[in-house]
Amino acid sequence: MIAYLAGWARKKDSLFASVAEAAGGGVRLPLIGLSLRGFPESGARARAALAVAKRQPKGALGRALKFALIWMQYNWARRYFAGHPGRVAMCWNGLTGSRRAFMEGARDAGAPRLYAELAPFPGRVTLDPEGVNAANSVPRDPQFFRDWAAGAPGRQGEGWRRLGANLTARASRRADVTQGGAEALADVGPFLFVPLQVPNDSQITLFAGWVRSVEGMLAALAEASENLPEGWHVRIKEHPSARASLADPLAAAVARAGGRLVVDNRTDTFEQVKASSGVITINSSVGLQAFFHDKPVIALGEAFFAIEGLVHVADSPGRLAALLRAPGGLGFDPALRAGFMSYLDQVYYPRVTEDAAGNLAIAPEDARARLAAATAGK
Repeated sequence: MIAYLAGWARKKDSLFASVAEAAGGGVRLPLIGLSLRGFPESGARARAALAVAKRQPKGALGRALKFALIWMQYNWARRYFAGHPGRVAMCWNGLTGSRRAFMEGARDAGAPRLYAELAPFPGRVTLDPEGVNAANSVPRDPQFFRDWAAGAPGRQGEGWRRLGANLTARASRRADVTQGGAEALADVGPFLFVPLQVPNDSQITLFAGWVRSVEGMLAALAEASENLPEGWHVRIKEHPSARASLADPLAAAVARAGGRLVVDNRTDTFEQVKASSGVITINSSVGLQAFFHDKPVIALGEAFFAIEGLVHVADSPGRLAALLRAPGGLGFDPALRAGFMSYLDQVYYPRVTEDAAGNLAIAPEDARARLAAATAGK
């Protein structure tokens, strides 16, 4: 039986209900309960969850109160799953704040887990027993994908490109970040494109690597851009869903780079990808989606696709500088990309259907396969 934490959104809760139906039943938990009886691990678990919470409290009192809340939520979740053996914990994302406490409580109680999230491709979702994004269970060994692809003819070729058939740029929540036409890209010269990410997203708070933040990335790009050949520039676009503008750190980076950084918040994201000579990202899904346009990618942070051959892994300022010295020579391994993307298509990301009301449904056999993976060895 599934015990899932309500997502309070149609797509999330309908997906949970669909998985629960395939599992033979489920319990919807409208919220995480509270328990004042702690465990030896409670303090460490609560501190770790608070450190990556999307909404960071202000002031010592705010932090103390939020810590106490997460501490009690962890205690309740652990006690709940210890008292309901056989139940599988499921929630959306599950990597930050209270949801992390919920899933860590389940883990420490010995319960199987399923982490859910929308996939970076239309009509697909993530259902992973290990986590989402860079915490997921996708293998990191490039040879795994070569061997897997060699196992059957249907795993080879270009069929993976159907994943991107209906891919469109994300609609903007901000009037100053739009998805306009490509007119601004005429005669701009060669450039590398940087799609910025939401600064407080778990992709950044957990997996930004050495740049540490979006602001840190901008500073690193300003410094590294000095290595670009004459006539090249780095083109940057803010994330259309970011609530706060990065105008100040962008202005500082542009001023430092002396014309080698250009901000373009107006042109459609994928038009910029297509016109670019490559994409630089911390770990944005746009880096993965750039594969459909056969673009080289530089990954600065932790990403499940940060595998040499798929992309260039720039794990230090020196490596980034070296890559920018010869941007025209960036490349990738097409066969490795085909095997990797075919694996995502055929194995990792299950299909979902969406009805007119926005409800998601997963095929029962796909849900049961994910449940089997979650419960293996339990």
